[in-house]
Amino acid sequence: MTLGGSEGSGGRASAGGSGAPGELRIGVTGHRILAERERVVVGIETALGRIEARFPGRALVVVSALAEGADRLVAEAVLGRTGSRLVAVLPMPRSDYLSDFAMPESRDEFLRLLAGAAEVVELPASFSRTQAYAAANERLLDGIDVLVAVWDGGGAQGQGGTAEVVARARTLRLPLAWVHAGNRRPGTMEPTSLGTDQGHVTFENL
Repeated sequence: MTLGGSEGSGGRASAGGSGAPGELRIGVTGHRILAERERVVVGIETALGRIEARFPGRALVVVSALAEGADRLVAEAVLGRTGSRLVAVLPMPRSDYLSDFAMPESRDEFLRLLAGAAEVVELPASFSRTQAYAAANERLLDGIDVLVAVWDGGGAQGQGGTAEVVARARTLRLPLAWVHAGNRRPGTMEPTSLGTDQGHVTFENL
């Protein structure tokens, strides 16, 4: 795996976030529809390995909305580490959020992860779902130490998308691990690949 991006320990990670002493809070954002998931998973493991090497001895806390795709892949990868825990930040009450997941297997996976969360934050209902997702993203960014983004590098396909989260994280000078991954084709549920860049990892301030 080829690694890109800058060196240095800038950003807010050294401040310890808002978790317990010794914890490192990792926020996650990314695409729901992913091609070549095995390559994306390898990229996620590379990103987490770099984070662990930069902050040795820190217990990992993954902060995730548990949407399909990237949110769950990163959550599962972090929870595979000893001593890790999950904070779920839901954009709306869970009973409403479940309707986002059309397939029974997806709903079951969401409920399984949610049941294992150390903390669940359910935001109140918003005027629209896009506003709800944007509010959840702001809550997710509040207090994290590092952001993992599974992203194609393109613009947002609507309010509250991955591009907006990454832009906000860069403004905050958060350490960022960007796992390159294709998004869906606009207006469809067809996943796209970035070819040889799929699963490549770029680091910023990390």
